[in-house]
Amino acid sequence: MRCLITGGAGFIGSHLTEHLLGLGHEVVVLDDLSTGSESNLAAFADDPRLRFVRGSVCDRDAVDSCMAGVDAIYHLAAAVGVFTILGKTLESLRTNLNGTETVLEAARAHDVPILVASTSEIYGKNTADGLTEDADRIVGSPLVNRWSYAEAKALDETLAYLYGIEYGVKTVIVRLFNTVGPRQSGRYGMVIPRFVGQALAGEPITVFGDGQQVRCFCHVLDVVPALVALLEDEGAHGTVYNLGSSEQVSIADLAHKVIAATDSSSTVVKVPYEQAYGAGFEDMQRRIPDCAKARDRVGFRPRRTLDDIIRSVVAEHRLP
Repeated sequence: MRCLITGGAGFIGSHLTEHLLGLGHEVVVLDDLSTGSESNLAAFADDPRLRFVRGSVCDRDAVDSCMAGVDAIYHLAAAVGVFTILGKTLESLRTNLNGTETVLEAARAHDVPILVASTSEIYGKNTADGLTEDADRIVGSPLVNRWSYAEAKALDETLAYLYGIEYGVKTVIVRLFNTVGPRQSGRYGMVIPRFVGQALAGEPITVFGDGQQVRCFCHVLDVVPALVALLEDEGAHGTVYNLGSSEQVSIADLAHKVIAATDSSSTVVKVPYEQAYGAGFEDMQRRIPDCAKARDRVGFRPRRTLDDIIRSVVAEHRLP
């Protein structure tokens, strides 16, 4: 097969690229390198089955130039990270909305199945223990920048669903819950690589808020095979799946786990949200997924623990 991955030079996209090449497929990567990096593809950049195209998913011509002979699309390209969303809110909205519609239109025109990556952010302030795919969304004011990403991704899901209903496009939507691992940058607000970088430098580990927020982190190498399995399974088309781990940790406890894993002398410093993100920032206290639907459909079961995840990120950061 020939697969198109938008955002394929990003953290998750590069691992998906590597996985698909390992399965013997050809891969076309479309990425504008706004948050991705060609260095993420360096280890397999010489593979003749890989083609890299620098361009935006909002550019219809760029997307169409990648579509020749494509059998499947994995749409991962998006403006990501809290710092990105808060710093470039309007640009992020345009990328996440216009980019998704452009890629869906290409999928329709070429009759190609497409997986659209969404996010656990769409659940907003819903703190239920074990969020299922039909759980209610509880989001804040549309005038609070914090929620613009969630709103855009929710509309992306609606677009994907309607392209399936009205145009017959074979679509799968996945909601990712804190996917983590090597190649992820802390530059845009991702917490584990940020903590690891601070710990290895002997700097204070900055926990935003009171540190009691509870999250679940899933290793990228557990997530990527599920993406492929869901798109290849025609019975999975037309609906949405959570992908994440059920292992819970508070952000404060996560900081101490990172200190222990790095044998660091770092201390933990709590930084008010207003200081970290600006006035009016809102967060959610718990975000715990129920992934039974993906488990029943394609056998999704994360095998790597949080300790495994931390060790893998630490090992990468220690590389020369």
